[in-house]
Amino acid sequence: MGQEITQSYSYRSDVLPARRAFLQGLAGFAGGAGVIGALLPRHDARAEIVAKDDPRLSTEWIQYPGASGPMRAYLARPKAEEKRPTVIVIHENRGLQPHIQDVTRRMALEGFVALAPDALSPLGGTPEDPGKVPALLQQLDNRATIKNFVAAVEYLKTHPLSTGKVGCTGFCWGGGMTNQVAVNSPDLRAAVPYYGSQPAVEDVPKIKAAMLLHYAGSDERINKGIPAFEQALKEAGIEYKLYIYEGAQHAFNNDTNEARYHKEAAQLAWQRTVAFFKERLKT
Repeated sequence: MGQEITQSYSYRSDVLPARRAFLQGLAGFAGGAGVIGALLPRHDARAEIVAKDDPRLSTEWIQYPGASGPMRAYLARPKAEEKRPTVIVIHENRGLQPHIQDVTRRMALEGFVALAPDALSPLGGTPEDPGKVPALLQQLDNRATIKNFVAAVEYLKTHPLSTGKVGCTGFCWGGGMTNQVAVNSPDLRAAVPYYGSQPAVEDVPKIKAAMLLHYAGSDERINKGIPAFEQALKEAGIEYKLYIYEGAQHAFNNDTNEARYHKEAAQLAWQRTVAFFKERLKT
């Protein structure tokens, strides 16, 4: 099955861009650009899963106190006002983009109060051009950034609609930051990093949260840190589960990135993530 997924995924990545270029050229002879939409196949990647105005949800932009000052964050929750477990969603190295806001709404629909902080709040927030974000992230003080996300744990723990149980998930850069939140927040109950860089092995015993680790099969840079991390988790007696999704690349969960999105891996990882949070954050 893993090999079948790999072959299908490679077809989408390698063949479709060439076909798209061909059809764009064809559009000039077949009635303009509108023909492209009719001729191109439908893909798995999509711009939005849960609408911004979904009537089942309440969403808002909030601020919470961080180590670097006020932190801007996107909060989504089921509309019914009742106490629920909470989940922090940490963005990729492109900042708090609409995709991550969408993921936050998806988490809210699963019954959580979900909060997506903007790591770039100290620098004025995520810019409209995502290409500018990596350089801005490098300007942040790493220790202060970690403390800003740890402060989100404290914010959600005492939120009036929170049960006091807090989990954290993140993707790419946010996956590595999720690991750091687990190291630095004893109040975190569950952590789900997606293809995130691992913490220093000497810091692993500080983790109090249960861990669910998602990795892509084709992600050499990140995966080379798995053996030492797993050994440290075992030696520290930390509860964890680890999954490697063969045929998937780094960023396989991002359904706005056609070159990397892997539908099968993303859906399976999401199902496992939601089930893990529901189990570990239950009252």
